[in-house]
Amino acid sequence: MNRFSLGPEDCDRRPGTPLIAAVLGASGVLVAATLLAWWVDHPLGSLFAVDLAAGALSWLLTPLALWRPVATTAVLTVLAAMSPAATPPATIGALQVARRRRFPVAVAVAVAGLAAHAVQGAWRSHGGMSYGWWLVLVTIGYGALLGWGAWAQARTALIRSLHDRAVRAEAEQGRRVAEARMLERRQIAREMHDVLAHRLSLLATFAGAMEYRPDSSPEQLSRAAGVVRDGVHQALEELREVISLLRDDDPPQPEGRRPQPVLADVPRLVEESRDAGAEVLLREAVDEPAEAPPVVARTAYRVIQEGLTNARKHAAGQPVRVALRGGPGAGLEIDVRNPLASHRTTPPGWSGGAGLVGLTERVHLAGGQLDHQVTGGEFRLHASIPWPA
Repeated sequence: MNRFSLGPEDCDRRPGTPLIAAVLGASGVLVAATLLAWWVDHPLGSLFAVDLAAGALSWLLTPLALWRPVATTAVLTVLAAMSPAATPPATIGALQVARRRRFPVAVAVAVAGLAAHAVQGAWRSHGGMSYGWWLVLVTIGYGALLGWGAWAQARTALIRSLHDRAVRAEAEQGRRVAEARMLERRQIAREMHDVLAHRLSLLATFAGAMEYRPDSSPEQLSRAAGVVRDGVHQALEELREVISLLRDDDPPQPEGRRPQPVLADVPRLVEESRDAGAEVLLREAVDEPAEAPPVVARTAYRVIQEGLTNARKHAAGQPVRVALRGGPGAGLEIDVRNPLASHRTTPPGWSGGAGLVGLTERVHLAGGQLDHQVTGGEFRLHASIPWPA
């Protein structure tokens, strides 16, 4: 059971010393005041000894009502039937029952207390007050105790409910923060997968050219080696960045990440592939490319990047045709095609398929569709991404 979800029947918690002292003090004062008021105009006798004994015993029993309110109040109620000195402790016990037990139990204790005081009023005088008014006064008193106890229970339940709600809200907030962090890390990992796959495919192309064209001029070999060196350096920097972000406990801040690609970066992406020796034909017919939403621009860039990467991996030396068209309200269409290679050109160690799976998920998250198929001896990658007007 949750430690904040206690029911009204849970009365066995150990009271603190200040509370016990307060109950003893209040009960003692009330018992003494009752004895003094009762016997101030009466001669002392054997009946006073009964009241004194009942008052002392009820005063000593009163703290037990903090642990066992029903049983203790039952004993105090019996004493109250014998002496008015036990009335204050009996009412304190009835209040404890009303506050800490269920309402039917509190009603039963109140009825017992009313009966005990009816017995007390039948054989003890009450300063000239009629017996009927005495019963009315006692009934009003016990009714007030029941109302006070019910209000206290409702207030305690409300406080506990609010506390439980606050604890649940805090836990829910923590879960949402953790999910947001995980989602951000997944997005970063997906971005870096695309970037590193593109970068490494360029390096593999240049390294393959150096391996299969040893007769190239020293200038060409030096230029290719420089490109490989720069590419390795950039790949290491990007890998270091993603590792540092994924290790960080705090969610990465947008300003701490590198600028995301836009549609204006597509020509530069194509030019990188051309520098690596690929034949890429770009046809771009986009209205207001600078107005493209970030999600649309970034997704389109990644589709073209993945298409060029796959062409280098699986159809090296084959021409690639890239078509990009669309605009606000019309959506964005991306089409990347390359002929199939007659023999296997994928370098050893390359894995296939994961990039297209992640790309499909990315396009779906942007609200678009992605198709990839082999038709007419060529591989086609086609994406349609909505672009709101």
